[in-house]
Amino acid sequence: MTQLELAKKGTISPQMRQVARCEGVEAEFVQEGVAAGTIVIPANVNHTNLVPAGIGKGLRTKINANLGTSSAYGNIDTELEKLAAAVKYGADAVMDLSTGGDIPAIRRAIIAASTASIGTVPIYQAGIKAINEYGAIVKMSVDDLFAAIEEHARDGVDFATVHCGVTQQVIARLKQQGRVVDVVSRGGAFLIAWMLYNERENPLYEYYDRLLEIAREFDVTLSLGDGLRPGCLADATDRAQVEELLTLGELVQRAQQAGVQVMVEGPGHVPLNEIETNVRLQKAVCKGAPFYVLGPLVTDVGAGYDHITGAIGGAIAAAAGADFLCYVTPSEHLSLPDTEDVKQGVIASRIAAHAADIVKGVKGAAQWDRKMSEARKRLDWEEQARLCLDPEHARAMHARHKTAGSACSMCGDFCAMDLVAKHLGVSSPKC
Repeated sequence: MTQLELAKKGTISPQMRQVARCEGVEAEFVQEGVAAGTIVIPANVNHTNLVPAGIGKGLRTKINANLGTSSAYGNIDTELEKLAAAVKYGADAVMDLSTGGDIPAIRRAIIAASTASIGTVPIYQAGIKAINEYGAIVKMSVDDLFAAIEEHARDGVDFATVHCGVTQQVIARLKQQGRVVDVVSRGGAFLIAWMLYNERENPLYEYYDRLLEIAREFDVTLSLGDGLRPGCLADATDRAQVEELLTLGELVQRAQQAGVQVMVEGPGHVPLNEIETNVRLQKAVCKGAPFYVLGPLVTDVGAGYDHITGAIGGAIAAAAGADFLCYVTPSEHLSLPDTEDVKQGVIASRIAAHAADIVKGVKGAAQWDRKMSEARKRLDWEEQARLCLDPEHARAMHARHKTAGSACSMCGDFCAMDLVAKHLGVSSPKC
């Protein structure tokens, strides 16, 4: 039985208990959230070394790190190195988006090595196989696509991005309206090309029940992809994006009725003043299903620093109710990320997630900051480093310029807290 089916029966699974322990909440709270569809626990029955994490309402905002090769670069070793960095710096999940090399071997190596949840986009493998065998993505058969989905599920993938809402009606809306950058979702583009060439409906929509059967068998959480997500600010919250979201809302309900866990993916490039609207719209249309956002990126001109533009948007989105942030790395829009990019992307998104968790009242979030403030008042540098998101980096920066006293080199002899503590008649801070 899936986590959703167990929860609906009132059963608290070992995975639910693990999530509850990690979050510091009651197991019944997790079980009720899973049953209601507001929490998902991606936990494929074949991912045997998984330490499950919960995603959704009332839980800590989670972070995903994208890995994967391209046709230009990468192999199993490079991706395992990125995986290790992602987990070290706090990613709760990892997506293998490989499009180059031995894709099945890379995926299986990542699953075998990862205690974090693993996600994939199966249409990448199906589309590339079609190119190799038939000469074009558009020659891919429906069976080819579902064979790839089932292979990923059997391998132990915990959640799969499937662009089920890219329908002929959505494409018509896109054509009628027009966009600055059209479609930026790779999976969405694969499907749109296939649909237009074959003059057929999206097989993931037309044969949605077939998809649900596979997901239910292995307890794969469906991540309903946003194939029409905006790729620039000018395209944000347009008719094509909203049309797809309305379809996804219906598919969420069908998945839950079938006992399949489901979450919804969102934009994309969104201006600051539209982010909360996007989150509220998704939550209303999709009945509170967990919302998984890419960034969002709040400007189009941050190339090389898009981990920052994504973290700004991610903090706003999560504070408004988004549950799962897909990190953005400095190399977004420019190149395939390397290990250092992965680290920077994870840390930036964790900052955004934690800032939002304070606003949302997530258990322990504000207390963490309180402890840091108390350590700063004491000038307790080791405790400050321990409480940081990246302790190694904090220690190295503090040691960069030595001072004679206990204060850091920012203020030196004129440390505000040290001076005020003396005149307030309290004990001077000690390092």
